[in-house]
Amino acid sequence: MQVPSPRHMIERIDFPGIMTMMRKTISQKANDLLRRRNKWAAKKCFHIKGQAADIRVPGQQANAVRWAACKLSMSAFENPTPSVKQTWESVQNSGIVLMILILLLLLPGCSPARVQEGIHLDTIKMPPGFKISLYARVPGARSMVLSPGGVLFVGTREKGSVYAVLDRDKDHAGDEVIVVADGLHSPNGVAFRKGSLYVAEVSRVLRFDHIETNLRYPPEPVVVNSSFPTDVHHGWKYIAFGPDDRLYVPVGAPCNVCERDDPRYASIMRMAPDGGELEIYARGVRNTVGFDWHPATKVLWFTDNGRDWMGDDLPPDELNRAPEKGMHFGFPYCHAGRIPDPEYGAKRSCNEFEPPAIELGPHVAALGMKFYTGRMFPVQYRNQIFIAEHGSWNRTAPIGYRVSLVRLEANRAVEYTVFAQGWLQQDRAWGRPVDILVMPDGALLVSDDRAGAIYRIRYEL
Repeated sequence: MQVPSPRHMIERIDFPGIMTMMRKTISQKANDLLRRRNKWAAKKCFHIKGQAADIRVPGQQANAVRWAACKLSMSAFENPTPSVKQTWESVQNSGIVLMILILLLLLPGCSPARVQEGIHLDTIKMPPGFKISLYARVPGARSMVLSPGGVLFVGTREKGSVYAVLDRDKDHAGDEVIVVADGLHSPNGVAFRKGSLYVAEVSRVLRFDHIETNLRYPPEPVVVNSSFPTDVHHGWKYIAFGPDDRLYVPVGAPCNVCERDDPRYASIMRMAPDGGELEIYARGVRNTVGFDWHPATKVLWFTDNGRDWMGDDLPPDELNRAPEKGMHFGFPYCHAGRIPDPEYGAKRSCNEFEPPAIELGPHVAALGMKFYTGRMFPVQYRNQIFIAEHGSWNRTAPIGYRVSLVRLEANRAVEYTVFAQGWLQQDRAWGRPVDILVMPDGALLVSDDRAGAIYRIRYEL
């Protein structure tokens, strides 16, 4: 009898269900470890999680593998003896850890209810007058950009592809989805300038020239800049051209929380369109996957994801503003302008850093954000900020999985509220919003990498 391979066995497991079951147990254990200051166990957890990330399984399954890795590490290393530590050091670079992880996932009894699948737009709740519809099905849809010719370009992470979505009959829905690039390394970020599509991989930025007229036979990409770090952890990038005609490219921290000598980590960088004049614009930014410039003041605003393993409610995610080059936003020493880091906070005071414009929900994974510049929505939404919240991954009670709204008065953030919710149903998420795009007619597009979809939000009187 032929024995199924470990990969085949993994692919048949209900990984999303395992992730749901483990969420509460792992969060409680992590909080308990932090209260007892067992930092060694936490570090081992993140090391194994990094190894688990190399298993080539779809996005939801990979997330579940990471959950199981954390569970394994924290149970094995909660009370480590010297012999345990010595054994760990001898096997940490071998395949033994992954073999144990696979066996853990195959244990009997690991078959909870499945997460909700499919697209359920009837569950989405918004203010009166707003409607949501399916714009296009795009596998793993992440960052979006619209060309002057009306082509919607969409980046991905695990899929490794970049798509073009066409609305040929102008009925506000995609008629055709074309793969314009494939086999790339987490091509999350997309930007458009003077007929060329810019695509950000983990360590480089590519440019596809004359792309609108060559969607089916795209040209070989030009490497604009390949000098970015190669770390996969927080290595995927959101990119956009600013009012200064510079391409802004973030470099996330290669960890949950750490110090690095390389000043590029935990920063927002910018460069000329040809890849030259690369410089750091803002520091102390743990992981931003969305930013935009105020339509009137031209000031940069951006989201930032807070660190993990400080409990369910700390620290909050952040919405920040950077009106000038050289500002520092605190990471890894201080979070949200007021919370010293348990490990690095003693090194520098929170008073040294720029506080957030407003605090967002803890662990909501605030990603894409856009100022609303359209005229379809009521006037009170003009120049206000919409944020796509991807949703928490390690909180006891899941949070996020929604679109939020930040209201501004005199260019100051004064209110943070929920605008659209319903992707999360009874602790099960069928969708995860990633990016926001304001269309020429004033409608709002929202990408969703879990459901593999792009939605259109409109307002009707």
